[in-house]
Amino acid sequence: MKNESEYNDEASQPIFFSQFLILPLILVIALFVALSLYWIYSSKHAIVNNNSKIVIINNHGKTITVPTVQSNIPSLLSSLNISLAKGDVIEPNINTPINQDNFRINIYRARPVEIVDGNNKTFSYSAALTPRAIASQVGVTAYPEDYLTVLPSINFIKDNSIGERIVINRATPVNLNIYGTPTLIRTHATTVGQLASQNKIILAKGDSLSPSVNTPITQNLGVFLTHHGTNIINTTENIPMATQTVEDNSLAYGTSSIRQQGSDGIKTVTYTINLINGKEVSRSVIQSITTKQPVTQIVVQGTSLSGIKGDMGLAGIAASDYQYADYIISHESGWCPTKAQGEHFCPVVPDNAYTSAGFGLCQATPGYKMASAGSDWATNPITQLHWCSGYAKSRYGGWYAAYQHWLVYYNW
Repeated sequence: MKNESEYNDEASQPIFFSQFLILPLILVIALFVALSLYWIYSSKHAIVNNNSKIVIINNHGKTITVPTVQSNIPSLLSSLNISLAKGDVIEPNINTPINQDNFRINIYRARPVEIVDGNNKTFSYSAALTPRAIASQVGVTAYPEDYLTVLPSINFIKDNSIGERIVINRATPVNLNIYGTPTLIRTHATTVGQLASQNKIILAKGDSLSPSVNTPITQNLGVFLTHHGTNIINTTENIPMATQTVEDNSLAYGTSSIRQQGSDGIKTVTYTINLINGKEVSRSVIQSITTKQPVTQIVVQGTSLSGIKGDMGLAGIAASDYQYADYIISHESGWCPTKAQGEHFCPVVPDNAYTSAGFGLCQATPGYKMASAGSDWATNPITQLHWCSGYAKSRYGGWYAAYQHWLVYYNW
């Protein structure tokens, strides 16, 4: 039979065991609460960080949207562990600063390509978007006069290719001597006569062309244009390249990239010289022969305005005023921060910022008044919106009153 002390010891064991568990349990709960509060605090402050921008990244067809405080594309991609492989292409230009919300980045991943250059075949990877850009990226030289054609690979076994095929039709090099000036040109003409016609060579009095017009064009053939009886002079002049602009709504407004690098052409211009007492008094053009064709530069220009409109919040404009600010700015500049009054397009960079007329998102007159809001007033939409908001409040009492004024007077 147990005595009283033994019963007391047994009764105390559960109590002691419970006390032993309570302390660790409290510590675990406290730690969980602390971590939860820290996570909530960190998340909240990360989201409301005034320096944070929303960036939309299209990575080979997969879109992600991230907030970031990174100011440039390389830093952002590094922070997200997104790497670029050989042949990949990124738009906009990788040096473009991240300076607006809804900033957009397109990453084109390299795909297998085959360059067919006569009997030579080059296999590589490229994400370039034009045949010339692909050849350049792969390291195959294509002259301005060469024809480049993109063909899909239809017979994989015969072509030994699973991607795009860039077929180069080479122009034939010809040594053209223009009135004593030797020049190398490239042509797809098949005869000397076609060469003369394509290059707009017109024989004037005293001119002769050899060999004969029916002579077949062969590689490095020598063709001579000669002149007798008059003083002449040859000059080499540039032919400015053309620029083709492609608008892309998948890129943020104000961002751009070169999809195909262009180059100037060259022409040889021949003049007859008129002399009086041994001094030149005038000259006349008798020939102008293009010896190197210019290559068009292709530039992609972002047109998405979602980011700039999103900057209203960053500029301190209340959400309740968005519709009024949007209406005024849409009618003043079409949301173009680089537009001067009277321009019917949106310049990629300001071309008339110091005009005495209106400039910028809200067409401040003159535009340099916005310098009171920041030194980057000519290019930064947030700086401009800061000034616009201050103007709306100081002159009209707020965006709604400014909007009412605009409806009546069509200006503000």
